[in-house]
Amino acid sequence: MIDPSGEDVADLSVRVVSTIAAVAAETWDRCANPVSLEPSDPSEPRGERHNPFLSHAFLSALEEAGCTGPRAGWQPVHVVVETANGDVVGVAPTYIKSHSQGEYVFDQGWADAYERAGGHYYPKIQVAVPFTPVTGRRLLVAEGPFGDAAATALCAGLDALRTQVKASSIHLTFLTKPEWDMLGERDYLQRTDQQFHFINDGYADFETFLAALASRKRKMIRRERKDALANGITIEHVTGRDLTEAHWDAFYRFYMDTGARKWGRPYLNRKFFSLIGQSMPERVLLVLAKRENRYIAGAINFIGDDALYGRNWGAVEEHPFLHFEVCYYQAIDFALSRGLARVEAGAQGEHKLARGYRAVPTYSAHHIADRRLAQAVSDYLERERAYAADALEAYAEHAPFRRPEPEQE
Repeated sequence: MIDPSGEDVADLSVRVVSTIAAVAAETWDRCANPVSLEPSDPSEPRGERHNPFLSHAFLSALEEAGCTGPRAGWQPVHVVVETANGDVVGVAPTYIKSHSQGEYVFDQGWADAYERAGGHYYPKIQVAVPFTPVTGRRLLVAEGPFGDAAATALCAGLDALRTQVKASSIHLTFLTKPEWDMLGERDYLQRTDQQFHFINDGYADFETFLAALASRKRKMIRRERKDALANGITIEHVTGRDLTEAHWDAFYRFYMDTGARKWGRPYLNRKFFSLIGQSMPERVLLVLAKRENRYIAGAINFIGDDALYGRNWGAVEEHPFLHFEVCYYQAIDFALSRGLARVEAGAQGEHKLARGYRAVPTYSAHHIADRRLAQAVSDYLERERAYAADALEAYAEHAPFRRPEPEQE
């Protein structure tokens, strides 16, 4: 139990658990994914009704497989808020970090500067979904009368936890805009960036989407799709109970190849994929490319109620535009067939803009205990936010969609 002293948290108590298994799946998911949340505005995708990455199944698979844990530098210290009757009304996926890897919101420069000044940046507190640059709520509050008080209690619990473990800072990454605003009022430092998402503007199918593009971009995409499959390559979608260990074996080979080349050591292990295949298969989509009766490439996606989330990709053969086909165009096809509002294709990638994806903002909030470091970071973030806002405007100007015809006088 930790003491959120100094906060108005009604009749609530706060405790920390060292594994998500200490919270029943139904209890966690009641906070993480309330079933009656309204769909998000497609142009501001920040209110996902069911976010699969926040689910007990996803987070527990990371822990059970050993992808998170003290040895991985992601020590679970999930914050739990309870009523006097022991009912859980709020949770936060929380970790003690001994490094800054697997976060996709980069603070290594802050750490280096603080260490050079004689401080200790690690450990730090991270409220996030490990290895997953996907926006979602981070202060997970169940529906009911304790909403605001439970969110306040979670914040107070994080503050108390930081003091207890002598962490330098608290970081909530890829959180929603309302949470970002609320934490800004609590004097958290505010950071912005951007990603590229496909927004479904009511397209009936892929051809309808193409019709909305400028002619040159439309022709480019058609050519890329044709060339990607020119060498006898076929595409399979595998989801739900059709997923087998053979599919996971194939995909894991692709994942390891890409991970070894990009990061040196991939974050996810083979056991993790088997676990999510068992516990949440209906939320998983594998897009696999096959040539000469052999899988040669693939991408894993997760299916939300409003969005398709593209996560990891890999290939053991090089073919022109195959990456675009498997990761972007097939994702759009699938999302449109399901009536999903958007496709979130992960971090970075300005090349997505030319392929019908649009720049959208992402948010993170940071509390740094040392006032000197906090002031330096605050000054930096003020400039960074201005740059990020300018970049969003520039990306909007270069979107590949047809320009409206000027009105005739």
